[in-house]
Amino acid sequence: MERKNISAGSKWEPIIGYSRAVRVGNHISVSGTTGVSANGKLEGDTYQQSVRALQIIEGALKEAGASFKDVVRTRIYLKNAEDWELAAKAHGEVFSVIRPASTMVVVKALIDPAMLVEIEVDAIVS
Repeated sequence: MERKNISAGSKWEPIIGYSRAVRVGNHISVSGTTGVSANGKLEGDTYQQSVRALQIIEGALKEAGASFKDVVRTRIYLKNAEDWELAAKAHGEVFSVIRPASTMVVVKALIDPAMLVEIEVDAIVS
């Protein structure tokens, strides 16, 4: 099967050795994505960062030939347990009808102290 790596153009991709997303056959995996704004800053609360992360994920899915309707699993990593409803609200705005399998976990920290949430998805294109 052909493999397609999708880059976000991040300076970290070649250093760490990852892609924003990878498509092999009809399966797409999107790496953990944070709510970094177009100007490279982390701004807003968990809801706003979740919305932005989902926008970035949507772009990666489109580049891979998919859309949110193809998503079968999501994973949400939260820095603060009390923010779960904020992340859930953003997730529900996208996935309330699609309803993929989903996991939400609280982690001790993310790589940057300003990061409040990180989201990853898997999709299968029919």
